[in-house]
Amino acid sequence: MHFIVDGMNVIGTRPDGWWRDRAAARRRLVDQLAVLEASVGRITVVFDGRAGAGELDRAGLAGVGIAFAPGGPNAADDAIVEMVSDLDGSEDTTVVTSDRGLIERLRAFELKVESAKAFRSRLDATA
Repeated sequence: MHFIVDGMNVIGTRPDGWWRDRAAARRRLVDQLAVLEASVGRITVVFDGRAGAGELDRAGLAGVGIAFAPGGPNAADDAIVEMVSDLDGSEDTTVVTSDRGLIERLRAFELKVESAKAFRSRLDATA
Protein backbone atom coordinates (compact mmCIF):
# COMPACT_ATOMS: atom_id res chain seq x y z
CA MET A 1 0.00 0.00 0.00
CA HIS A 2 1.21 3.49 -0.84
CA PHE A 3 -0.38 6.66 0.51
CA ILE A 4 0.33 9.93 -1.28
CA VAL A 5 -0.63 12.66 1.17
CA ASP A 6 -1.61 16.25 0.40
CA GLY A 7 0.28 17.49 3.44
CA MET A 8 -1.18 20.95 3.96
CA ASN A 9 -4.67 19.56 3.41
CA VAL A 10 -4.18 17.14 6.32
CA ILE A 11 -2.52 19.78 8.50
CA GLY A 12 -5.44 22.13 7.81
CA THR A 13 -7.98 19.68 9.26
CA ARG A 14 -7.07 20.86 12.73
CA PRO A 15 -7.17 24.60 13.58
CA ASP A 16 -4.35 24.35 16.12
CA GLY A 17 -2.42 27.45 15.08
CA TRP A 18 -0.34 25.63 12.43
CA TRP A 19 -0.35 28.77 10.26
CA ARG A 20 1.92 30.57 12.74
CA ASP A 21 4.75 28.07 12.12
CA ARG A 22 4.22 26.04 8.97
CA ALA A 23 7.63 24.33 9.19
CA ALA A 24 6.84 23.06 12.71
CA ALA A 25 3.43 21.84 11.50
CA ARG A 26 5.11 19.96 8.64
CA ARG A 27 7.61 18.37 11.05
CA ARG A 28 4.80 17.24 13.37
CA LEU A 29 2.94 15.68 10.46
CA VAL A 30 6.04 13.87 9.21
CA ASP A 31 6.64 12.49 12.73
CA GLN A 32 3.05 11.21 12.85
CA LEU A 33 3.35 9.72 9.36
CA ALA A 34 6.50 7.85 10.40
CA VAL A 35 4.56 6.08 13.17
CA LEU A 36 1.66 5.25 10.85
CA GLU A 37 3.92 4.05 8.05
CA ALA A 38 5.01 1.03 10.08
CA SER A 39 1.47 -0.35 9.93
CA VAL A 40 0.16 0.77 6.53
CA GLY A 41 3.09 0.65 4.12
CA ARG A 42 4.78 3.41 2.17
CA ILE A 43 3.82 7.07 2.67
CA THR A 44 4.83 10.05 0.54
CA VAL A 45 3.79 13.52 1.71
CA VAL A 46 3.72 16.49 -0.64
CA PHE A 47 3.86 20.12 0.48
CA ASP A 48 3.55 23.41 -1.39
CA GLY A 49 6.66 25.57 -1.27
CA ARG A 50 10.26 24.81 -0.46
CA ALA A 51 11.79 22.65 2.25
CA GLY A 52 13.08 24.28 5.38
CA ALA A 53 16.48 23.48 6.83
CA GLY A 54 16.77 19.78 7.60
CA GLU A 55 13.23 18.81 6.61
CA LEU A 56 14.24 16.45 3.81
CA ASP A 57 16.86 14.73 5.96
CA ARG A 58 14.49 14.42 8.93
CA ALA A 59 11.78 12.81 6.79
CA GLY A 60 14.33 10.48 5.19
CA LEU A 61 15.58 9.32 8.57
CA ALA A 62 11.98 8.74 9.65
CA GLY A 63 11.36 6.64 6.52
CA VAL A 64 8.73 8.99 5.09
CA GLY A 65 8.92 10.05 1.45
CA ILE A 66 8.65 13.82 1.16
CA ALA A 67 8.35 16.21 -1.75
CA PHE A 68 8.11 19.98 -1.96
CA ALA A 69 6.46 21.76 -4.85
CA PRO A 70 7.46 25.38 -5.28
CA GLY A 71 5.43 27.42 -7.70
CA GLY A 72 2.27 28.68 -6.12
CA PRO A 73 -0.72 27.67 -4.05
CA ASN A 74 -1.67 24.60 -6.12
CA ALA A 75 1.83 23.38 -6.83
CA ALA A 76 1.44 20.36 -4.53
CA ASP A 77 -1.72 19.36 -6.41
CA ASP A 78 0.22 19.45 -9.67
CA ALA A 79 3.03 17.40 -8.12
CA ILE A 80 0.57 14.80 -6.83
CA VAL A 81 -1.05 14.45 -10.25
CA GLU A 82 2.40 14.04 -11.80
CA MET A 83 3.34 11.37 -9.22
CA VAL A 84 0.14 9.47 -9.88
CA SER A 85 0.61 9.66 -13.64
CA ASP A 86 4.09 8.12 -13.22
CA LEU A 87 2.79 5.09 -11.31
CA ASP A 88 3.08 1.76 -13.07
CA GLY A 89 0.02 0.23 -11.42
CA SER A 90 1.97 -2.41 -9.50
CA GLU A 91 1.25 -0.83 -6.11
CA ASP A 92 -2.10 -0.19 -4.44
CA THR A 93 -2.17 3.61 -4.09
CA THR A 94 -4.44 5.94 -2.15
CA VAL A 95 -4.26 9.72 -2.40
CA VAL A 96 -5.16 11.60 0.78
CA THR A 97 -6.88 14.93 0.13
CA SER A 98 -10.15 16.76 0.53
CA ASP A 99 -9.34 19.23 -2.23
CA ARG A 100 -12.26 18.95 -4.66
CA GLY A 101 -10.24 20.24 -7.61
CA LEU A 102 -7.50 17.68 -7.00
CA ILE A 103 -10.02 14.89 -6.53
CA GLU A 104 -11.58 15.77 -9.87
CA ARG A 105 -8.18 15.68 -11.57
CA LEU A 106 -7.46 12.26 -10.02
CA ARG A 107 -10.65 10.60 -11.34
CA ALA A 108 -8.94 9.72 -14.62
CA PHE A 109 -6.44 7.52 -12.75
CA GLU A 110 -9.03 5.27 -11.10
CA LEU A 111 -7.35 5.12 -7.72
CA LYS A 112 -8.60 5.45 -4.18
CA VAL A 113 -8.97 8.81 -2.49
CA GLU A 114 -9.26 9.13 1.29
CA SER A 115 -10.42 12.37 2.86
CA ALA A 116 -7.96 14.38 4.90
CA LYS A 117 -10.30 14.18 7.90
CA ALA A 118 -10.53 10.37 7.73
CA PHE A 119 -6.76 10.15 7.39
CA ARG A 120 -6.32 12.49 10.37
CA SER A 121 -8.46 10.05 12.39
CA ARG A 122 -6.18 7.24 11.25
CA LEU A 123 -3.15 9.26 12.40
CA ASP A 124 -4.74 10.05 15.75
CA ALA A 125 -5.46 6.36 16.33
CA THR A 126 -1.73 5.57 16.07
CA ALA A 127 -0.66 8.29 18.52
